[in-house]
Amino acid sequence: METDTPIRIDYFSDILCVWAYTAQVRLDELRQNFANRIDVHYHFIPVFGCTQERIGEGWKERGGYEAYCRNVQDVCRGFPHVEVHPEIWTRNVPASSASCHCFLKAVQLLQRSGQICAEPVAAYRGKTLFEAVLWRFREAFFRELRNVGERNCQMEIAAQFDLPREALLQQLDSGNAMAAMCRDLALQERYRVEGSPTYVLNEGRQKLYGNIGYRVIEANVEELLRRPEAQASWC
Repeated sequence: METDTPIRIDYFSDILCVWAYTAQVRLDELRQNFANRIDVHYHFIPVFGCTQERIGEGWKERGGYEAYCRNVQDVCRGFPHVEVHPEIWTRNVPASSASCHCFLKAVQLLQRSGQICAEPVAAYRGKTLFEAVLWRFREAFFRELRNVGERNCQMEIAAQFDLPREALLQQLDSGNAMAAMCRDLALQERYRVEGSPTYVLNEGRQKLYGNIGYRVIEANVEELLRRPEAQASWC
């Protein structure tokens, strides 16, 4: 018997992570197929908190940013539904993904407080306004080579969606967005999330990390929907 309570899914990702970029189509499919039977909570983790350390130093022996550019392009060739700029990670490189995450938490806070629409929007292919902005950030970086870590770029994207500028700045300047980002980091530690993207289900009992196929994600969700809370699972 299927439960009437929506299944909570905590989704962790880094805005600059190519695997999260390519896997967005799976999350979109999940949202479309399960609609109000799931409740997706978006969290951000700083896999690319310092791009110089992660790529400039971490990939130094393998060819640095140029080698990482080739790696990202190789990954995207296996996912024809996405586009990637040929100079990705070699020009207009963000210093950190944390700036993007903080800005997106500000947008998320506006949605939670009712200052922007929280319902799916047909014009955004069923995404909420927050989800559409999040995806626009990924596209701007990977496809258009925009430095999404810079405030000017962030505000330009916000203007494309007619987001209230002063309300956004208030969330950023007050520290509320930073506090929300810190809560994401605490939740990452609590659930021991290793990287991006990661689905956390069943209050941390089930974690799906990395390049996971859609059917695997779907099977986990369906099992939780069918299983009464007090009954042990066979899988």
